[in-house]
Amino acid sequence: MGSPLPYKTPESLPVFTVESASFEDGHTLPPAQTSARLGVAGGKDESPGLAWHGAPEGTKGYAVTVFDPDARSGYWHWAVVGIPAATMSLPAGAGTANSGLLPGGAVQLKNDAGTADYLGAAPPRGSGQHRYVVAVHALDVADLRLTRGMPAPRLGPLLDKHTLARATITGVFERR
Repeated sequence: MGSPLPYKTPESLPVFTVESASFEDGHTLPPAQTSARLGVAGGKDESPGLAWHGAPEGTKGYAVTVFDPDARSGYWHWAVVGIPAATMSLPAGAGTANSGLLPGGAVQLKNDAGTADYLGAAPPRGSGQHRYVVAVHALDVADLRLTRGMPAPRLGPLLDKHTLARATITGVFERR
């Protein structure tokens, strides 16, 4: 099953809803969300389009993460913090470096490949199907005080402390 998520997921944590126009929950990720940089044929390294609703009262901001818990030590593909509370969606491609599609104040942290952008799915050949958990975290603070390019793993403890509710959608991908 792989490593646990890099943040706590207590059953008592409230949930809200996230949807993607890019893929369906539990289904295979399309080529746009796979990685050309890591050698997936047809990959585009395009972050999925996301829309969410139903976050709890008191939400002051959001963070969005994409994490592969099935990689040997887990793998951060994307982390964005500083998303304003009034924001309820991100367009496809918002995670491209310097795209201008993220809301003002939002910053991307370094993924496990060392780049501050979205890195598509690219599990090692023969490692089986991997899950790519896309999570929108409703936060009790507007600013987690992380700056562009900080390593995404630094986000985990802050999510544990500041997440009011979480919405997730999971895509899968296997490279044969």
